[in-house]
Amino acid sequence: MENTILAPAAVLVFWSLLMLLWTAATRFPAIAKSGMDMKNAPPGGRGQDLDRVLPPQVQWKSHNYAHLMEQPTIFYATVAILALSGVGGGINTQLAWGYTGLRILHSIWQATVNTIIPVRFGLFVLSTMCLLALSVNALRVTLGA
Repeated sequence: MENTILAPAAVLVFWSLLMLLWTAATRFPAIAKSGMDMKNAPPGGRGQDLDRVLPPQVQWKSHNYAHLMEQPTIFYATVAILALSGVGGGINTQLAWGYTGLRILHSIWQATVNTIIPVRFGLFVLSTMCLLALSVNALRVTLGA
């Protein structure tokens, strides 16, 4: 069973955690600078509430981290299906590396520049195309097509 496809998934997990650290490293100083007292924050507050308080450039990292908890979950499931089915090599590994690389580029762009058209949107579309191809391959192998 070839499982080289697991490496790009592991890299994306690691990248996601780096984005979490980047979020914390920029948010906490910005919160301190804003004069907010986190001890007096109302119950049930969420990170999104900080959009009205912190500078957009600080929040971009958090927004990207949230994005890494969304579509990539489909990627992880698809990678697991392909690896468990014994087809986690070859073109599937290449597509997985493509997806991972494009998502990392998307993260860096969103966290630093954050213009949507054409770069951020283009990176998202290209990564989604990689994921679509992976999902079709997962369907083919699981349905016996």
